[in-house]
Amino acid sequence: MSDRLRGVVSFVQAAEAGSFALAAQRMGQSRSAVGKAVIRLEEQLGVRLFHRTTRALRLTDDGQAFYERCSRALAELEAAEALLERGRKEPAGRLRVSVPVLFGRRCVAPILVEVAQEYPQIALEVSFTDRCVDLVEEGVELAIRGGPLADSAGLMSRRLGKQVMVVCGSPEYLADRGTPDVLDELALHEGLVYGREGRVVPWRLLDAEGHARELTLPSRIRFDDLEAIAAAAVAGAGLAWLPCWLVADALRAGTLVPVLEGERAFGYDIHAVWPLTQHLPSRVRVAIDALVARVPERLHREG
Repeated sequence: MSDRLRGVVSFVQAAEAGSFALAAQRMGQSRSAVGKAVIRLEEQLGVRLFHRTTRALRLTDDGQAFYERCSRALAELEAAEALLERGRKEPAGRLRVSVPVLFGRRCVAPILVEVAQEYPQIALEVSFTDRCVDLVEEGVELAIRGGPLADSAGLMSRRLGKQVMVVCGSPEYLADRGTPDVLDELALHEGLVYGREGRVVPWRLLDAEGHARELTLPSRIRFDDLEAIAAAAVAGAGLAWLPCWLVADALRAGTLVPVLEGERAFGYDIHAVWPLTQHLPSRVRVAIDALVARVPERLHREG
């Protein structure tokens, strides 16, 4: 990319973002690099494009006129690139994906393997981690995240489905300790809880009136692995709060029994997220489309 075209792209991004910092985040560059690119462009054109203050950028009259032309030109360029991309025989290149460990292994990786088999020119690289990775910093093109998207600046996303949670216990445990009928009765039971880095994740449920509540049960057993919690629940060690897709087989087999079905647990939205870009590579697009189409089926079938 030439210096002038780089400057034009930086200028358009800064104009649309209203700041060099946000434009830099969207482009995966440093604030200094974006600012310098715009300054060089102004020097080449011999005009001032922005009124700069400590709080925001505002286009000058020349900047506004230049922005309108440049934004249209870049849109045409993006459309031309997309046309060429569609003309290729198939998506190609290295696709780096970050997925949660358990959900990724059970529900995402099989779909991505199908994508790689369908498109032999894609080189698939999947990282399994429950850490919220910095996509731009770590060179990740696509990530799967559960729950609210806390910081979506510079990211695009598509909803893949809802992960529904269930409170469950073994028939033996429930026969010995009784089956809770309302949320308050959970305090009388032994909880099998998920904890990491000294913090226990509370159970989130809806009461009979539909009001959200967070509960932390008395517990002697804490794991940072959901499969281990499920196994302990099957063994009769207590009640567990787990994704339906994880315990579907145990529920069907009767080795786990759902409780409080009238008081529904929260569901968590699952999203595919990727860095904001002017041109999405076809290898990323086909992976997103496959996940949008097939993850809901897996959630439904597994849960």
